[in-house]
Amino acid sequence: MMHSDLTVLVIDENAIRASIIEEGLREAGHLRVTVVHEVNGIARIIENLKPDVIIIDLENPNRDMMEHLFQLTRTVGRPIAMFVDRSDTASIEAAVDAGVSAYIVDGLKKERVKPILDMAVSRFNAFSRLQRELADARSALEERKVIERAKGILMKMRGLSEEEAFALLRQTAMNEKKKLSDIAQSVVTAAGLLM
Repeated sequence: MMHSDLTVLVIDENAIRASIIEEGLREAGHLRVTVVHEVNGIARIIENLKPDVIIIDLENPNRDMMEHLFQLTRTVGRPIAMFVDRSDTASIEAAVDAGVSAYIVDGLKKERVKPILDMAVSRFNAFSRLQRELADARSALEERKVIERAKGILMKMRGLSEEEAFALLRQTAMNEKKKLSDIAQSVVTAAGLLM
């Protein structure tokens, strides 16, 4: 469910097209809408405004302008919907690559603004969740590897069984109120210095 108190930034060099988008947003209950007609200096505007969603409308974008906008969209970490009048496959791929959540070719009608905005937000959220899950899985894997290495070091240096080595790591972590993986990392680091 979309909230109507979203701050929406509309980047559109064409005032008539911008007003179509603005009207579509207002009819959908989005009242915090800022329209910018100039692409230059947009990074600072985004920084100050901190919009929840960005809508970019380009009537006939040239390659440089697209590249400039894609550089921007890679870094902002916000849902972005982009309307263009015509596009080639390369531009569409570049848009997806740059993190544009919804890329709409030749579809600027005011009644389409809300569903497209909703879609951009939900796609963005789904993608962010996947990225977070992937990062969590990677760090869990790294932690497991470090713990295995620390166990191996303790088994070798102190003649412990695998269970004893693990118990020692766990006990130390509890005593020092630290994460098991942090203690394991200390063992691995210390062993690297001592060997």
